[in-house]
Amino acid sequence: MAEDHEIHQEIITELLRQSGIDVDTAANGREALAMVRAQDYDILFMDIQMPEMDGIAATREIRSLDKGSAARLPILAMTAHALPGDREKSLDAGMNDHLNKPVDLALLIAALRRWLPDEKHTAVTVDDPAGA
Repeated sequence: MAEDHEIHQEIITELLRQSGIDVDTAANGREALAMVRAQDYDILFMDIQMPEMDGIAATREIRSLDKGSAARLPILAMTAHALPGDREKSLDAGMNDHLNKPVDLALLIAALRRWLPDEKHTAVTVDDPAGA
């Protein structure tokens, strides 16, 4: 997850961990790019507005990497940018999906099921109070 706001990092990390997902965090797009270069990931949640390198620029850089897994990596915007056209900007940059903050747990779970490989799906449902 690439997210510069520490509180958002903690909240989203906890939601994902409760869904059985191991989480690595980057504080900006430059860190996220370096992490994707060094390791393969199943999914990447990318904030749009971050210092050093924003999520749009980082996504474009990731998509241009000479690494097959980077081309297939599901990258999902997770951002407060919810104005008309913001979703399209994310998709045009190479992201696969766009989730708005504050994060809606049902939409987060649906995105995980949609973008993670079948063998990585979480068993947590929105109706599961422990998961929520």
